[in-house]
Amino acid sequence: MRNAIARSGIGLAAAVSVSIHVFAQVPATDTEQRPEQRLLRGIYRELVEINTTDSAGDCTAAANAMGTRLAAGGIPAADVQIIVPPGAPKKGNLVARLRGSGAKKPLLLLAHLDVVEAKREDWARDPFKLIEENGYFYARGASDDKAMAAVFVANLIRYRQEGYRPARDLIVALTCDEEIIPSKWNGVEYLLRHHRPLIDAEFALNEGGSGVIDRNGKYVRMNIQLGEKVFQTYHLEVTNRGGHSALPVKDNAITHLAEGLARLGSFDFPFTLSATTRAYFERMSRIETGQIAADMRAILRTPPDPAALERLSANPSYNATVRTTCVATMVDAGHAPNALPQRARAVVNCRILPGEAVAQVHQTLAAIMANDRIRVIAAGEPILSPPPPLSAEILGPVESVAAGLWPGVPVVPAMVSGATDGRFLNNAGIATYGMSGMFRDADGGGVHGLNERLPVRSLYEGQAFLYRVVRLYAGGQ
Repeated sequence: MRNAIARSGIGLAAAVSVSIHVFAQVPATDTEQRPEQRLLRGIYRELVEINTTDSAGDCTAAANAMGTRLAAGGIPAADVQIIVPPGAPKKGNLVARLRGSGAKKPLLLLAHLDVVEAKREDWARDPFKLIEENGYFYARGASDDKAMAAVFVANLIRYRQEGYRPARDLIVALTCDEEIIPSKWNGVEYLLRHHRPLIDAEFALNEGGSGVIDRNGKYVRMNIQLGEKVFQTYHLEVTNRGGHSALPVKDNAITHLAEGLARLGSFDFPFTLSATTRAYFERMSRIETGQIAADMRAILRTPPDPAALERLSANPSYNATVRTTCVATMVDAGHAPNALPQRARAVVNCRILPGEAVAQVHQTLAAIMANDRIRVIAAGEPILSPPPPLSAEILGPVESVAAGLWPGVPVVPAMVSGATDGRFLNNAGIATYGMSGMFRDADGGGVHGLNERLPVRSLYEGQAFLYRVVRLYAGGQ
């Protein structure tokens, strides 16, 4: 991680010269006037309104619907495949291919079909109906990740209808169970294990790199994702003999666990910068102003300024960028109101910085607990994935197209604190970059929460961005 960008042979602050046509910005008043935008709108609506939650949804139905769209758009039937894992009829995935000259290895365009749960009684609108209101699309999956999935389908159809023949095959993969960790039916993991040739590529584009709009509607930056933190969950458990609550003793399972969790809550893992996160703060220090900008510059020094680090760490996003985090997310204890607890359990979820040893985090948790009665048990095996290098061939087209669409809006390399399916691809040797060209409000736009939304304008801008960037990466004519 630390040397990924250095190996690319360029500095992120350096200008990248790429000779391409500068495209005009997509005007907010011009949406849905063009055929490609009308096509996208229909695909997006259809996809959003297919429930693909784990509890009641059906990824296979969504994959079939998108397969039908691609076939109607001229993609040969032999190049559109619906792959359903045995024993999981609703966990289907779509893989479609636009064939090129074969001069270069394929480019994979990845998006996930499944969405996080959404209860109608909690939402102001039906989460499985696409609603346009006050310049926003509202729905579960409106942003994460059906916007990108719909764009990839619409753009593949457009390429086909334009007679475009790229120098490399373009592969669209729409997969299931990205939101379920861990899942035995994760689509990307399943395809890599059983159908690797279908999605094998030189590199991939995925979610994880959206833009940011401030409270005044200003486009602040567009992120390009380079890697992500390692997801690892631990179970903490304390057991003892219990007894009658009328005869309490100091050896109480709940008390032991609570004391350990309190220590965890006040603990900070060490501050660490990688090549990606250093570049992130270097660029952000030129975007932010005042104390925040000064603090960003101060933590880049050796040694970092402690007061500046403390102030930045008060922001959860910045804190998660500079250190591993472990937080208690679930607790279960006791068996009766009038009995001493025989067992107390907690779930702790860790997001570990790339390059940091997972075993060391396990040992640190045990040290924080400072109590032999508290067992620390790893839940499953972590997916370790090296971040991809950022070369001129990757960054150049992004910066050039972004400059044409959003003049003056900087492209910022970023590591995501959450998890994406890019971890499977990077681990398998397919360098994966998060970029969508879609801008969201600074609060995240309700992703994974209530009333998820995406600016209408952002959907069409993302379509234009990805259409042009993919053509630059794919070459041909």
